[in-house]
Amino acid sequence: MVFEYAPAPESRAIVDIKPSYGLFVNGEFVDAHGPSFKSISPSTEEVLAEVAEADEADVDLAVKAARRAHSRVWGQMPGRERAKYLFRIARIIQERGRELAVLESIDNGKPIKETRDVDVPIAAAHFFYYAGWADKLEYSGHGTGSIGVAGQVIPWNFPLLMLSWKIAPALACGNTVVLKPAETTPLTALLFAEICQQADLPPGVVNIVTGAGETGRAVVSHPDVDKVAFTGSTEVGKAIARAVAGSDKRVTLELGGKAANIVFDDAPLDQAVEGIVNGIFFNQGHVCCAGSRLLVQESVADEVLARLRRRMRTLRVGDPLDKNTDVGAINSAEQLAKIRALSEIGEQEGAERWSAPCELPDHGFWFPPTIFTGVTQAHRIAREEIFGPVLSVLTFRTPSEAIEKANNTPYGLSAGVWTEKGSRILKMANALRAGVVWANTFNKFDPSSPFGGYKESGYGREGGRHGLEAYLR
Repeated sequence: MVFEYAPAPESRAIVDIKPSYGLFVNGEFVDAHGPSFKSISPSTEEVLAEVAEADEADVDLAVKAARRAHSRVWGQMPGRERAKYLFRIARIIQERGRELAVLESIDNGKPIKETRDVDVPIAAAHFFYYAGWADKLEYSGHGTGSIGVAGQVIPWNFPLLMLSWKIAPALACGNTVVLKPAETTPLTALLFAEICQQADLPPGVVNIVTGAGETGRAVVSHPDVDKVAFTGSTEVGKAIARAVAGSDKRVTLELGGKAANIVFDDAPLDQAVEGIVNGIFFNQGHVCCAGSRLLVQESVADEVLARLRRRMRTLRVGDPLDKNTDVGAINSAEQLAKIRALSEIGEQEGAERWSAPCELPDHGFWFPPTIFTGVTQAHRIAREEIFGPVLSVLTFRTPSEAIEKANNTPYGLSAGVWTEKGSRILKMANALRAGVVWANTFNKFDPSSPFGGYKESGYGREGGRHGLEAYLR
């Protein structure tokens, strides 16, 4: 018997998408000197809005506004007063949570249940958490003085969440911000600008300049920016590191990953399978710490793969605004082309490809949840970040072999360990060269916990007390 499910679409009526957007500078929306670009919904390919593209002159105005706000208002304000603004922003994010969730799903392509239950609540939690730190900086161990102006560049996979990760600690420490969202997902950042107005945040404390790579370069290379924070690809991160070399700018980089999700033979297998699915198919695999390499012990490999395929057959791919959807749209045509190209290379190199049977929509950018078996460490799909719903499966026999294979990567952002033995968890956590190691779970985040990587996954930490360090002197 085949069971059909009734679609449960979330209404778009709560969101008012404007035909065009300017830049947010000095507390107001202003026109840009440069041209505009289109923000496109990845699930339908419809044009959502025309968005201004900031050039160097626009970025310079934003940085000057941030500098004035820092020297005259925000940097001089007592921490307990700054905290009130952060609390207010957090409460407004909660109050407008449904609006933010719907807009994020439309603009990014991720399922509404993820934006509603993960992105928006954690974004609000970061502002609540750092509001609590604003008058307690002397206990941070990192100093109490603000740095000045922070130039921040965020990616398209978690637009609102990455914005919160960046802005909340910067403001708590008394810094002002010039932030550039990704060109494919600018709309929730621009809605956040409205939230700043609603919260009566002093003009110039938060400035948002939209645009592509040239806009980002103008932000990070501006001579009056004191701190650079970037989340994105390793390639761009290396370029930023080169650009600021020799300057006195502080830099934190959170870059790519190729995380190992390690399943031992004593693991609770059903729980592990859920963790595997969450690790690689959450947010369509558009996660820098995605568990894109499954390392499973040989004695249970066949059973784990059988359970995994059975679970993947139940995943629903489709409309991001349908509350039943598990896997949404790929963020852009460019990213879809990259995922397809690397998947084809995986087949050419001899790995066996299997995709869950599903009907993909006629319009938009879509890729089915996919696993590759027969993968070795020499395969490109085991070495390169695919950044999509594609899982490479390798096997191991002993814990030492698992550690060797897990660490055999230029990245070091995260890892997962599945076993019933607490002593093994501790041993693995100490041996794995990863900034975050999850035990019998995956993709769990909390604002009080630091996040960051090793090697080509970047340096510096965001979240927790450690996240204050880069914004204090």
